[in-house]
Amino acid sequence: MQLDHDRCVTAVRSKDPRFDGWFVTAVTSTGIYCRPSCPAITPKVVHLSFYPSAAAAQRAGFRACRRCLPDSTPGSPRWRPRADLVARAVRLVADGVVDREGVTGLADRLGYSTRQLERLVTAELGAGPLALARAQRAQTARVLLESTDLTVTDVAHAAGFGSVRAFNDTVRAVYATTPTTLRRTARSRGRGAPGGAVGAGEGETDGVTGQEAGTAAQVEVRLPFRPPLHVPSLVEQLRGRVVPGVEAWRDGGWERSLALPHGPGVVRLEAPAPGDRHVRALLRLTDVRDLGAATGRLRRLLDLDADPEAVDEHLAQDPALRPLVAATPGVRPLGTVDPDETAVRVVLGQQVSTSRATTMAAQLVRTLGRELPRALLSPGGPTHLFPSAADVAAAHLEQLPGMPGARRRTLVALTSALAEGRVDLGPGSSWEEARAALAAVPGVGPWTVETIALRALGDPDALPASDLDVLRRAARAGLGATASELTARAGRWSPWRGYAVQLLRAGGPTRPAPHPTEDA
Repeated sequence: MQLDHDRCVTAVRSKDPRFDGWFVTAVTSTGIYCRPSCPAITPKVVHLSFYPSAAAAQRAGFRACRRCLPDSTPGSPRWRPRADLVARAVRLVADGVVDREGVTGLADRLGYSTRQLERLVTAELGAGPLALARAQRAQTARVLLESTDLTVTDVAHAAGFGSVRAFNDTVRAVYATTPTTLRRTARSRGRGAPGGAVGAGEGETDGVTGQEAGTAAQVEVRLPFRPPLHVPSLVEQLRGRVVPGVEAWRDGGWERSLALPHGPGVVRLEAPAPGDRHVRALLRLTDVRDLGAATGRLRRLLDLDADPEAVDEHLAQDPALRPLVAATPGVRPLGTVDPDETAVRVVLGQQVSTSRATTMAAQLVRTLGRELPRALLSPGGPTHLFPSAADVAAAHLEQLPGMPGARRRTLVALTSALAEGRVDLGPGSSWEEARAALAAVPGVGPWTVETIALRALGDPDALPASDLDVLRRAARAGLGATASELTARAGRWSPWRGYAVQLLRAGGPTRPAPHPTEDA
């Protein structure tokens, strides 16, 4: 990826936090790299160089600034509208695949040779998959060191390092200090004292506090985002789809269970207050090694790596959408923490209202869901994990919610395809191949495909044009009264058609509507 030096210099001089995550600034005279909005005095231009990622700066020998913490900025939004090989690799690295399976496992998942993958990723990011994973491990280790009471050895293993020696070497290379000194320095500055709240420091950064709760580690994480964020729309999406047993809305926060690589967990998300640049998440994990994977999935759920100003500017070019953008800036479509679960819930929602779909999902959880360990339970909170695709596919018909026979056959066919790998909706999946595989499942039509693409795959250009609720709102906004008319008008919205759909939904109340019958 080529960076324009003059434009980067302008961004650094403006100290505009909107550019955080797009690139990092390396200072050759000090050997450190910073986020563009670093509050320190801007160095002379001759001493500045720019890299597309923290991993690239680390690979070039620069260490992270301990004042602005550039390793904890929102991720780059340039991957959001992309489904090419490099974007898929980046999403899999963020999900911890390299830590669990190595670069060879990552290459196997993507169907490329290790050498090819290394070359393509390095060409775009200035660093290969292993360096990206190393940078992610270093950032996880830093927040654990600064704000938990875990021993250095436990932090090393929790962050994904194979040995304490590798952990020590990485911390020295990235932060130019030892792990114990990094922890001591952070606490002397009041950032992340054990058992207490984590201070914001300079700018908004990820922060963690940890303590043992039975056999589960309790970890508080702040997830940074680029403003604006339309909080009412976000709350409406979370609260309106709560499935009892798996999710709960209580005391102004959203809670749900998580199926993570090393064990189950539970998260509580709280809506950010006006002026905040982060979402507060309280995690309870049976294995702290899942911290990175859990935070990555929460970021995808809330679309926290988006560049909302760029999206809003693009959609506002349509005169019919311009007043909606002005009234509700920063609207984002809700993603998922479990793509297979989302696909199942979309099929349950065919031809019925959202409330009926959540009722059927709750019935499925009661009959097939796995109970959470006692250490993760709390009064009024989640009690089960959502059943896996394999569990639903193998269930007896009487264990499935009451629904027409055709839809029940669709549910079994979809979950069988997911369990057998014929349909892949994971972070490294090809959106084009996933769409084709979904369309081949009996009973899955355009509405189901596009809704799954938007929420489970995370394709921001997905357009469920036949959704009756969307069509009602589109007609009211003068965008067309039929699916074909809406699709024709939506051509100018690409690659953000999914955002436009959510913008219509956030534009005002309308009565609940069943979903279209074409998927039957």
